[in-house]
Amino acid sequence: MSRQTHPITNVASVQLLSPFRYPGGKTWLVPFMCQWLTRIKPKPAEFIEPFAGGGIVGLHVAFRSLANHVILTELDEDVASVWHTMIYGDAERLAVRIATFDLTPDAVAKELSKIPHSVEERAFQTLLRNRVACGGILAAGAGVLRHGEHGKGIKSRWYPETLKKRVLEIAEIRECITFIRGDGLQVMKQYAHREDVVFFIDPPYTAGGKQAGKRLYTHYEIDHEALFRLISVLAGDFLMTSSNDKRVRQLVQQYNLDMHEITMKNNHHAKMTELLIGRDLSWGKY
Repeated sequence: MSRQTHPITNVASVQLLSPFRYPGGKTWLVPFMCQWLTRIKPKPAEFIEPFAGGGIVGLHVAFRSLANHVILTELDEDVASVWHTMIYGDAERLAVRIATFDLTPDAVAKELSKIPHSVEERAFQTLLRNRVACGGILAAGAGVLRHGEHGKGIKSRWYPETLKKRVLEIAEIRECITFIRGDGLQVMKQYAHREDVVFFIDPPYTAGGKQAGKRLYTHYEIDHEALFRLISVLAGDFLMTSSNDKRVRQLVQQYNLDMHEITMKNNHHAKMTELLIGRDLSWGKY
């Protein structure tokens, strides 16, 4: 079991595929994920991301055809509405609405005060709120950008043509993706017996009383002990990320797993480490 800290991951060259600004997003993991999956022969039949969120890892797998199929699972109803619209709904109408929306403080307040009457309406509201909220936080109580980048305020993270393009590109490969709104642990249990399935597991960071997950996500409660028991019996391979927490390290040791400390910068450019966990991480170039 390794506890070595590796150099800061450079994420500047990683292509952004998701329409979300997602707190706790895993852009930094994409190079490691590619190393991991390209060494698995034959190619995995299914790649499962049970806590999808913004889905950046699963999207890279789908766009690069690193697995035959991708399954994304998300419990949050708002986040799920976006995925459902892109994979099963009218993604083109969502994309057009993004591109034609006249974003002003008054227009945003009016739109977000509406009660959505369809999945597509909820999807648009969710992406709008995600893009104008501080840090992209969708949980209750998140504030709206005031100054933003270069004094642009709420427009500083609203790139309508880019967002339109991402929505449409995801819709173009929708046959490669299954989306499930539900409990990620239950989905993992359904596929736990299959050796041809791999998992990327990124649960809310609430182990050891951590507050980050509670602040960032609507659904943050998870039994970490139960999660580790489950991953210990998975027939297929997995990668898991977690906060660098004493309780998590204890569980890694208890279940005889491997881990690396990966250094990165958070949204405030402060250095921090997260844990990359698997059965055997000796293959990696960190």
